[in-house]
Amino acid sequence: MSDDLFSNRLLAWFDQYGRKDLPWQSPRTAYRVWVSEIMLQQTQVVTVIDYFNRFMQRFDSLQSLAAASEDEVLHYWSGLGYYARCRNLHRTARLLIEQGLEELPADRDALQALPGIGRSTAAAILAQVWNQPQAILDGNVKRVLSRHQQISGWSGSSAVLKQLWSVAESLTPEQRVADYTQAIMDLGATVCKRSKPSCQQCPLAADCLALKNNCVAELPTPKKKKTLPQKARRFLIIKNQLQQVLLEKRPPSGIWGSLWSFPELEPEDDIKACCRQQLGINVKVIKELPLIRHSFSHYQLLITPTLLELVCEDDKIKESNDSHWYHKDQSHNLGLAAPVNAIINSIYLK
Repeated sequence: MSDDLFSNRLLAWFDQYGRKDLPWQSPRTAYRVWVSEIMLQQTQVVTVIDYFNRFMQRFDSLQSLAAASEDEVLHYWSGLGYYARCRNLHRTARLLIEQGLEELPADRDALQALPGIGRSTAAAILAQVWNQPQAILDGNVKRVLSRHQQISGWSGSSAVLKQLWSVAESLTPEQRVADYTQAIMDLGATVCKRSKPSCQQCPLAADCLALKNNCVAELPTPKKKKTLPQKARRFLIIKNQLQQVLLEKRPPSGIWGSLWSFPELEPEDDIKACCRQQLGINVKVIKELPLIRHSFSHYQLLITPTLLELVCEDDKIKESNDSHWYHKDQSHNLGLAAPVNAIINSIYLK
């Protein structure tokens, strides 16, 4: 199949079946496409849409995003995961405003120099906003090209990645690049799916080498799985007389960076002694809540939430930049990790 025939078939399929009503497509500004591309990293479209719409209602421009506090930006990202994406988004907005720019640069090198924007993300922005002939290579595109060209080997390896980039660049057309970019992502998401692909509906099936050689299910080659190690932590859900719970801000690096969470202990630590020594308060243990298993890419966290009450209301923990008494019904735009938000919702259920 010639390069033109590949893109022509894909674009003909897109004209009939492609997604043309995604919220970042209208209006298709550099700001909106950039935010959507960052949200879509490692996250499916169906999940992103509601987050994107809420985010845009609050931060409708580069200027409004740059002017907001990190806590508030993280609040509107809470639950979407991979929070470094959000912090980089905020950092980039501030950098651009500091440089006197009103929108993202229409240059690949300049885009890739910004926090959180890699080669494929920069290309996706340039292709969709300015129709520049830039090849993209997200997870969906890797899957389509791996199968169509029957490229084996884990796509994270430098040799396979180099081969995939070469193919992606050779197939990207000069015209209708924005539509082509959306088309190849849509094909991977809706037809050339990871499991149970709909090969009979694929416009590229006639020349798909994996289909011809009956190895569609084996491609792309998965990364060798490792057993995730487990770490156990106890979350202290400390309530005061006002039914507020104590939250602490996490460090900017590491898991849930800059989000708000509960004070933590090792499961075997003495709860009362640690509260006296570390927080200067006396507590009464009420009960342990159900165990929560939360998986990260590199380990599984086993959380034992433990509900506590202050013994003496004179034991006050003053609020600071790193600690806060929180109530669900009060208006606080704080970024909360998904398990923390789930625990808070459960303890305030009537």
